[in-house]
Amino acid sequence: MMTTINAFLAAKGIYLLTLILLSLGAAGIIVCNNYMKKLICMNVMQVAVIFFFLCFGQKTGGTIPVALSEVVKASEYINPLPHGLMLTAIVVSLGTTGVGLSLLFRITEKYGTIEEDDLIRRENKTKTGEKE
Repeated sequence: MMTTINAFLAAKGIYLLTLILLSLGAAGIIVCNNYMKKLICMNVMQVAVIFFFLCFGQKTGGTIPVALSEVVKASEYINPLPHGLMLTAIVVSLGTTGVGLSLLFRITEKYGTIEEDDLIRRENKTKTGEKE
């Protein structure tokens, strides 16, 4: 029984880790009321997706996609496309994080908080014309 579990984790454990990271990120976005925590959870989800694609692009016994004299079949090379796409995804993730942080900074300047409940309450008061 224990060897079966160990064999499964050795073969597919990386996908289990990715699923756990993705689930933690999604749960954090749903549960947290602080927008900074939501942004961090969004980044955890992005890392999980990038991690999944990088693991998915690996091949047991494969080699890097560089022309070598001893490797003659294309099936022996690792596909470089997922790695190149994930480099782009990392740059996009960095950009969205920067935009998110700048928006959080502006929200903090205007409202003095980044707690979702406080922001909704203050916005509702502003719409109805009440004073705080």
